[in-house]
Amino acid sequence: MSAHHPEVGDVFRRFRDRLAAEGGERLDSPARSEANIHGGPAGADVTPQPRRNAEHKGRRGGRRGGGEELRVPEAEFTSYYGRPVLKAPVWKWDIAAYLFTGGLAAGSSLLAAGGQLTGRPVLRRAGRVTALAAVSASAVFLVRDLGRPARFHHMLRIAKPTSPMSMGTWILTAFGPAAGVAAIAEAAGWLPRRGLLGLARRALPPVGHAAGLLAAGTAPALATYTGVLLADTAVPSWHEAYPELPVIFAGSALASGAGVGLLAAPPAEAGPARRMAVAGAALELYGAHRVETRLGLLSEPYRRGRPGRLLRAGRLLTAAGVAGALLGRRSRVAGAFSGAALLAASVATRFGIFYGGVASARDPRYTVVPQRERLEARRTEGGSVT
Repeated sequence: MSAHHPEVGDVFRRFRDRLAAEGGERLDSPARSEANIHGGPAGADVTPQPRRNAEHKGRRGGRRGGGEELRVPEAEFTSYYGRPVLKAPVWKWDIAAYLFTGGLAAGSSLLAAGGQLTGRPVLRRAGRVTALAAVSASAVFLVRDLGRPARFHHMLRIAKPTSPMSMGTWILTAFGPAAGVAAIAEAAGWLPRRGLLGLARRALPPVGHAAGLLAAGTAPALATYTGVLLADTAVPSWHEAYPELPVIFAGSALASGAGVGLLAAPPAEAGPARRMAVAGAALELYGAHRVETRLGLLSEPYRRGRPGRLLRAGRLLTAAGVAGALLGRRSRVAGAFSGAALLAASVATRFGIFYGGVASARDPRYTVVPQRERLEARRTEGGSVT
């Protein structure tokens, strides 16, 4: 080879000499040749295989059970070119705000229905007006995310019970007009008593009562369908929390509606709001506790970083709001403080859940590790059966 291609021969010789200088055997050494032919005599490396493996591991460095040192770093869960395994949700803050306003609309309509059925006009009025304002804001946030208002209209072409997005569109379509009619009925007292407007003045209250009850009947679905919607995605920390997210969102909706009542009503009329606050806080805290204890690794995104700070703040504000509502039931100032705390807690909870799911989609560890655990569990089950 060197006679016809001297430069190739030189390169080969330099490589061979360098390998020998670094402690390796030359490719043409008698020891290697004889070991290959006769199975190991004449100076060949006859070190037993276990010892050779141990020496090889020792060269790698670090430390294992028997005091061996290993320098190999822990495996990192990355993907090609550093990209996540899953594509993170493209939703922005406006969807997190949509989660809050939808829950606020549902809770406020339930508050209004309670005020209507128990003869508390201040609660009824505050609940109806807030429900209309909140569902209007929800429509703005949703259309902002969809990009064009026509897309919302296109989703009404079909009703697909297995699609949370399709069902949510129909829920909003049923809730919005009912909440609007109920809120408009609150303006009946400002209309003149005679003429055509006088007829509207007399007709609006009963129509508003019926519309308010219809909105309240739709409110539980409005409060919880967003939790089902998030859990129906492939985002790990949302998908795995499918039993808890609707519970958390229902509790948050009740607490936010109670906050509206505590802010608006005098202590003498705020009884239903206080009971709503206790029920909502119980549901929300129970669901949050389940998420942090049942999900294992997938609960980490809800405890760390910005999501963790938001959810901890939400729990503290919820506890403070309920305590103020129960202990300061005769104080208008304490009621207002409690109402503001409950509303702030609902905002923090919705944004914390939202950002926690986004964080779990960006880190491949939250996708890879649970998949491996499920596969290992299936193999173990299969082995035990056979």
